[in-house]
Amino acid sequence: MNLSPDQKIFWQHGFVTLNATIVTTWGLMLVMTAGAVLITRKLKTDGPISRWQSVLEILVTGIREQIREVGLRDPDKYLDFLGTLFLFVATASLFTIVPGYDPPTGSLSTTVALALCVFAAVPIFGVRARGWRGYLASYLKPTFIMLPFNIISEFARTLALAVRLFGNMMSGAMIVGILLTITPFLFPIVMTALGLLVGMVQAYIFAVLATVYIAGATGDGEG
Repeated sequence: MNLSPDQKIFWQHGFVTLNATIVTTWGLMLVMTAGAVLITRKLKTDGPISRWQSVLEILVTGIREQIREVGLRDPDKYLDFLGTLFLFVATASLFTIVPGYDPPTGSLSTTVALALCVFAAVPIFGVRARGWRGYLASYLKPTFIMLPFNIISEFARTLALAVRLFGNMMSGAMIVGILLTITPFLFPIVMTALGLLVGMVQAYIFAVLATVYIAGATGDGEG
């Protein structure tokens, strides 16, 4: 059993390695991009709408409401970024029903990359909402003595975000794999469903934590 998709090597030449993490990540991006193009090419604003548009509207409305409930007053500004984060992690988990598939979120390199996206997005959204002076002043609250601690917390929570997602996805996949090895004919459907549930919960938690960090940077969380 591979502990990480990084260990599954498809091709290697020198220091260039093509492993399962890279292949599945790009495969998911292609699937999501193609799906978005196909679903949105015939969108309607009036009259009867297709089943796919109905599903898409339910999904977008649900994500928008979650962003608003977490604390961001204008969710449309953050919908693209946070929605993409959630859909990527969720889609990576959904494809675990495909035999032989290893979710890229089971690799620390992928979760670190996702966490770094959040790390970069927080100051970008914060500066847009407050301006440079207002955003940098937030590091001095409640008192200037907290400046080094606030800076350290930015890095610490990014590390925690990456390790948390990696640990939960890897441990969940391992537990399901072990149970399937022990009882391959008794609980495969139950274990697969459990793996999907764990993946959906982790996608939701990752997106919620990113929303909370952005709400803190923009000041919406203080209202």
